[in-house]
Amino acid sequence: MLCIIWVLLSLIITSLLISKYEGPHKSRHRNRESQEKPARLLYEDEVWKPCLKGIHPAWLLAFRVVAFFVLLSLLIANAAVDGGEMFYFYTQWTFSLITIYFGLGSLLSMYGCYQYHNKVGGNRTEDFDVEQGTNSNESNGEKHLESNQEHQVRQTAGFWGYIFQIVFQMNAGAVMLTDCVFWFIIVPFLAIKDYDLNFLIINMHTINAVFLLSDTALNCLRFPCFELHTFSCGLLFMYILKWIVHACVSLWWPYPFLDLSSTFAPLWYVINLKK
Repeated sequence: MLCIIWVLLSLIITSLLISKYEGPHKSRHRNRESQEKPARLLYEDEVWKPCLKGIHPAWLLAFRVVAFFVLLSLLIANAAVDGGEMFYFYTQWTFSLITIYFGLGSLLSMYGCYQYHNKVGGNRTEDFDVEQGTNSNESNGEKHLESNQEHQVRQTAGFWGYIFQIVFQMNAGAVMLTDCVFWFIIVPFLAIKDYDLNFLIINMHTINAVFLLSDTALNCLRFPCFELHTFSCGLLFMYILKWIVHACVSLWWPYPFLDLSSTFAPLWYVINLKK
């Protein structure tokens, strides 16, 4: 009971932080009060626009589509080999989450390319109209210039834009955690026991980090230090769900520290150390 209260309290705190600081409504409110851009403010074009100027958004779209289908293929192949039991492990949760990230990112990039195409085409049309208007009527040209400036005002991201950023922040911590633990802690012990690493296991703990780091280098999303609550929220949710499942069905524990009847449970382990 004490362990469950501990985890539930942490989950409630992280949920309150997300509801308080994340979302378009909070960002727009802070943007009206201050001329400076708040750290959590996300613009609509930052979801699909590359960080490097001169690169067409279609390149980021192509990368996300390729990453999505590669990750989805590996996930399906792993499910066909190991079955539903693979979702006992946190690694499979993070791999599924990063697949969802690239799927959602592909859809947002498609929308962004459509917006970018309309904006570029609209600007060319407006420039031509302004030139024609200047020759015939200066006031008409001024109206076109003012209209063009209004269209250049950047819009803050909507609901799905902030959901995409939250998923990105959750993946940034989860993927690095699982891959580092696997390669620097688990693999050395597996090598001692002559454990053979197959193709799927190696790719599950490698290609996700490669794709995520590449997308991080290309996109305009940010991961400030104060956004660690988004990463911990997914981890705590997994703990609670596993405890609920094991309370209803008798299953084996993939991680010994989750077993509350074991001496390796987090709270009981501390108590035993004091004894």
